[in-house]
Parts: sequence; C-alpha cells; structure tokens
Amino acid sequence: MNLDRPQEHYLTGIARPKNADEMLTEICEHFVEHADVERDGSAARLVNKFGTTNIRSDRGRLLIDLRCPSPQALQLSRTNLAEHLFYFAGDEAFELSWDDAAPKTSLPNLHFGRVVRASDITPRMRRVTFSCADVSPFIKGDMHVRLLVPPRGRKPVWPGIRSDGRIAWPEGADELLVRVYTIRAVDEETNEISIDFLQHSSSVVSCPGADFARDAEPGQEIALMGPGAGSMPDATSILLAGDESALPAIARIAAEALPGTSLEAIIEVSDEAEEQIISSMASITVRWLHRDRYPVGAKGVLLDQVQSAINTMDEGTFVWFAGEKEDVRSLRSFLKGRNHAKKNMYVAWYWEHV
Repeated sequence: MNLDRPQEHYLTGIARPKNADEMLTEICEHFVEHADVERDGSAARLVNKFGTTNIRSDRGRLLIDLRCPSPQALQLSRTNLAEHLFYFAGDEAFELSWDDAAPKTSLPNLHFGRVVRASDITPRMRRVTFSCADVSPFIKGDMHVRLLVPPRGRKPVWPGIRSDGRIAWPEGADELLVRVYTIRAVDEETNEISIDFLQHSSSVVSCPGADFARDAEPGQEIALMGPGAGSMPDATSILLAGDESALPAIARIAAEALPGTSLEAIIEVSDEAEEQIISSMASITVRWLHRDRYPVGAKGVLLDQVQSAINTMDEGTFVWFAGEKEDVRSLRSFLKGRNHAKKNMYVAWYWEHV
C-alpha cells in the first residue's frame, strides 16, 4: 500500500442532451483552450489543473466521471462542466444528474471585496482597485475572474450551488451584475487587486461593466469568482497580440515575465491616446496599431500584422492572441496550417461583432 499517494475524490453523472455525440464534439472544441483534450470516438478525456474529466457517449446519454485531488477541485469541476453543458444545450431539452447532489454551501472560489479607488489611465480605459482579505489565490495564477456587483442600496445576496451543479444566481431585485474580466495587477502587500475596464464610445448606449467602473465609489461591495482560465505563458519567447480587450492581459503578462524572456507585442487601439506604458523585466518590443490611421474600409489589419510576425518567428515561440471572434478563428486555422504546437499557443475570443 502506497501511503504517499494523494487521495482522489470522484463523482459520476449522467447528461441527457438532444444529441449526445454533437454535444461531446462541442465540449471537445470548447475545452481545447482550457484543458488537454483527447478524443477517441465516442469518448473524451479532459485534463486540467483541477483534475480529470472522462465523458462517454452511450445510447443517447453522456456518462461523466470526474476525478480530482480535493473536494474543492471536485466541486469546481462539477460546476464548470454543468454551466457549460447547459449553455451548449441552449433552449433544447436537457437533463443533468449526479450520483451525489451538489452540497448546499457557498462557492469555494468566491472572494469578497470593496472598491478602494477608481481612475482613468487613458481616455477610454478606467482602472478600479479593490481590497480583498486574501489575494493569494490571484498571485501567479490564472488571470480571469467573474466580477459580481450587487444592486446599489440593497444588502448583497451572493450565489450558491444548485443540485445539478450549476451556480444558483440571485434573481429579481437581488440580481447581480456579472462580467468576466482580466486581473490587471495584484498587490500582495496591500491586499489589493486592480481591474481595467474599457469605456466604450458614446455611440454605445450602455455597457453595464463599463458603467460600473465609471460610477464606482470607495467602500462599494463586490465579489470575485475565480480565478479561472487565462494562465501565464510558460516560454522564453512570446508573441503577445490583441486589441483593447486584450490589453490588460498583455500588460500583466509583460509585467510578470521573467528576466531573460523575449517578448514582442502587437496591440491595436483606437488612437495614440490609448497607448499605455508596458513595463517588463523581460526584453520587450511593443508595436502599436492605431485604427484612426487605417485607410477607409480597411479590415483585418491586426490579424495580417500578427500572421506576418509569426512567419518570421521560430516554431517554439509562444503565440498569445485575444480579440474578436472571427479573427481568433482565422488565426487558429493559420496556426494549424503551420502545425504550430498547441502547447505553444493561447488564442481566445474576448468579444464578437453583432
């Protein structure tokens, strides 16, 4: 008997979608950016930092097996998978059950905080800093969090867990503003976390996240759920590229890159006023693209510049790109055509044209 072997926590479930094979394909296509995914016919295996998920299509059902190193990781894996499965199902009939119902407890990755200050760092980028009792989960880890903002003038009602594993969000007058953002910086000495919010042009009537940042006041209560996804690239040569939506992540990666790392950044913004100082202990070159200088009707300028840069790089360079959905799809196809190793890329869409 090996007494040093870590204890494994496991859970099984059954999903009943309209088309099990199609949903399994959708699972694999989506999670490829967040886990090591192996597909073998009617079975798939997903491995990430929380543990291993095995899913098998069987007679119109998806048989699920979760195996994780801790109870907390198990619950996070269950919730993450459940949220995605119901999202994939959309308006179609869908059922999900587990051999052990989710506990009626608070979410294990929910952290509470308050607004400390807010200020504009460019005409269209506003930084809000939050105090948090424990910032250790956000140090040197994934960059993305869900920001939860309760309605003004009401005592916050925070989410729990439903029996099917999904998040039980408060409704009605207690409904929360929930948006995903990148943690721009973590200050371990002051227990503060900063998030940058893009302020949209006046042609956009309302953007709840931007509106929150514009009106944020010291002492205002919030919660952060996570972190999850958006890990730091592990490479000595990195290409960082994207538009304003990716700028906070690019700046943080650069700030935390180790000496000896070689970084090249290509960043598209509206105009020169939106440029920021990108600080790093690594060797870095930054190229700014300004949309106000593009020819009338120009499209795909950022994507073209990124592809040209990749053509001049060693195959071992890590390619990090985030931005508009169609650009992301095009770049994934481009990298696939070059047989670029999956371990050396992070390509994710942060927004899409509507």
